[in-house]
Amino acid sequence: MKAEPRYHQLLRMSRQAAEQKCSEEDSADREDFFDCQETLEHPDRGDQDGRHTKTDSRHQPTDDTSTEPTEDAGDDSDGDLKDFGEVAEDDHQEEEEENLTEGEMESRRLESLTLKEEGNCHFKNGDWSLAEQSYTQALRLCPRRFSQERAVLFSNRAAARLHLERKDDGIADCSRALELNPDYVKALLRRAELYEQTEQLEKALDDYQKVLERDPKQTAAGQACARLPQQIHEKNEKLKAEMLGKLKDLGNLVLRPFGLSTSNFQVNQDAATGSYSINFVNKAGDT
Repeated sequence: MKAEPRYHQLLRMSRQAAEQKCSEEDSADREDFFDCQETLEHPDRGDQDGRHTKTDSRHQPTDDTSTEPTEDAGDDSDGDLKDFGEVAEDDHQEEEEENLTEGEMESRRLESLTLKEEGNCHFKNGDWSLAEQSYTQALRLCPRRFSQERAVLFSNRAAARLHLERKDDGIADCSRALELNPDYVKALLRRAELYEQTEQLEKALDDYQKVLERDPKQTAAGQACARLPQQIHEKNEKLKAEMLGKLKDLGNLVLRPFGLSTSNFQVNQDAATGSYSINFVNKAGDT
């Protein structure tokens, strides 16, 4: 009898472990985990943390579903250092994969898919941090040639990071997913939502418009495109008022030693040319 390939054994054993945590109902809609209710009850997490600590850190896969758990605290200490570390890790992964056989590549891909399923289970249960960890482990395992799988992992990790209030990291993950798959509507929509939540309204509107170009039936994007222009206008008007207020304060500080203030000057706009003129106004009581 022919022996079962090693990567098939790994896949079968990992799936059996993951299925103990996920019901058949949960597995039906894993690609939609990002839309799960945030008020989900969290079941007993028991030995979940222990299970993750047994994973070899050299072969931790990256994120491959809709959300993933947060990374280690050290990764958040400094954005620039983290970015450098991710680039170095990518380079190391690329070099390592050059020495892998086709069978080893496929084995890693299957292991990463199992970790993605595990992340989906955690996400479904509201365990955002564990989900993020599973997705990150999956990304570290999934060979770079499998760009579609990696795009999904990045997008899912972004969803987990959204719940963990790591919104800038979530935006970065969505951008990486879109680099791998520019037409990935779910990642584009997710990044738009993250931009909106971080008050980057112009970028959010641009992404929502791109979503509609690819999928006109996306009602959330359509509503955002109708809502955001007014919000952007109000935001710009507020910024303009704040800027003018600061300029006025600065002007008063400069003019005060001369017994003057900005109220002594009147700014008029020429309707024909659009140019401005400044006229001195002698206020009552001025000497």
